[in-house]
Amino acid sequence: MTVAESEPAGPRPEVRAAGGSLRGVREAGVAVFRGIPFAEPPVGLLRFAAPRPVAGWSGVREAVSYGPPPPQSGSFGMDALARDAADDDWLTVNVWSPAPDPGAGLPVMVWIQGGGYVFGTSGLPEYDGGRLARDGDVVVVTFNYRMGIEGFAQIEGAPANRGLLDQVAALEWVRDNIRAFGGDPGAVTVFGESAGGGSVAALLAMDRAAGLFRRAVAQSVPGTFFAPELAADIATACAAELGLRPTVADLSGVAPHRLPAAADTISAKMDQWGHRWGRPAYRTILFSPVVDGDVLAGTPWQALADGAARDVELLVGHTRDEQRLFTAISGLLGEVSEEQAANALEVLAPGPDGARRYRDAYPAAGPEELYELVHSDWLFRMPSLHLAEAQAAAGGRAYVYELTWPAPGMGGALGACHGLDVPLVFGNLDRGQPAMLIGETPSPEAAALSARMRAAWVSFATHGDPGWPAYDTEQRLVQLFDTRPVVTAYPEEPSRVIWQSHTFPALPLTSR
Repeated sequence: MTVAESEPAGPRPEVRAAGGSLRGVREAGVAVFRGIPFAEPPVGLLRFAAPRPVAGWSGVREAVSYGPPPPQSGSFGMDALARDAADDDWLTVNVWSPAPDPGAGLPVMVWIQGGGYVFGTSGLPEYDGGRLARDGDVVVVTFNYRMGIEGFAQIEGAPANRGLLDQVAALEWVRDNIRAFGGDPGAVTVFGESAGGGSVAALLAMDRAAGLFRRAVAQSVPGTFFAPELAADIATACAAELGLRPTVADLSGVAPHRLPAAADTISAKMDQWGHRWGRPAYRTILFSPVVDGDVLAGTPWQALADGAARDVELLVGHTRDEQRLFTAISGLLGEVSEEQAANALEVLAPGPDGARRYRDAYPAAGPEELYELVHSDWLFRMPSLHLAEAQAAAGGRAYVYELTWPAPGMGGALGACHGLDVPLVFGNLDRGQPAMLIGETPSPEAAALSARMRAAWVSFATHGDPGWPAYDTEQRLVQLFDTRPVVTAYPEEPSRVIWQSHTFPALPLTSR
């Protein structure tokens, strides 16, 4: 149901938040409040600064429309959404509540969207939290955060990881306000996918985020965290596209839409930077969280192994065919050559003999399968598994899943691809981008699987137990989500063995 389809009858829901009173709408039995500012707009004198608490307002603020997207990469046309925005109040939250009563005490699920740290906005229809809130009897929160140069570039005179600081500010807003919407600030679960899953992993490692959430769900965690030197070199290249230096003084006067456009220009010629940026250049990854020693003191894997999140219950997993969607987008589906496969193994496989170990472990695999295996493992599958292993090794509790159900879209060619879990978890199978994956008319099979995944996520957020055994390094039990879900030993054993000694360090500036 869209904003325009709100229920016309009855009084509109109102709550009193810390900043002032809010009036939302009621949709399919759920109270919805959109576009609530959680920080001052990060423009003008606040450009590239850490988020500042928002000033309050007098009277009743209408909370019926999503806030404008932050500046976006041109990927998938996302830049048009931001360029057409009427204002720069980028840092806003949205709340869906089945019971907007301060005494309700419902579990809270806070979503962090993905988008490669360069695009994404909470106002996309696939992130509508109505069904999840209504069916799960939970309060759902989504929000915007800065990305690209605004949020993650290493800029002289600015704090690192401003996008992560925005996420902390949003979680602080939840802590201070969610009771008014019927939520329990002591029962907050943060969940996210892709760059959102990487953000969840980063939050687990951040001192600033300690105590802001009780549980965490990290879906398809990217293994890309940057060393400061790499991030600074990338920022220098992006700024140079505008004839500027990567400093607050130089960049703060640049129109917001020009910065992602400059970064997109660099992305289009990443092959020129492979000798300096290594694997991120090979995968066209310009921005990721930076292990700067302050905002983010270490990688999530090291932090969890050291016990940083031992008291936070963790649900983590990935899809089986993470790379397939990217192979299709690049036009390589069914076209991967032996040379391309060999290059992927050479660049991404771990250790000096990684390529040989892949060929030995998968002797029947052709070029395309090897290409997809090593891409999937390096970027998503093994970082996700290692996060669970680090948590378990430190005495924390982790639950692991793998989505193996093949997407019916595109004639089934995409398999269990990256991003397929998002519509299944939200239950939004027929709106936005998911239609490409699920198909124009969702099948009963898709609806049933979505119901099972929503129930598991809600059970975890409510009780700390998604419904299968916790992961350990002996049995390695995981939940496979498919037409017939099953609990079994982690199925990607050959890849696990290949990567078992890899530590996923911060990616360096390289002379490779």
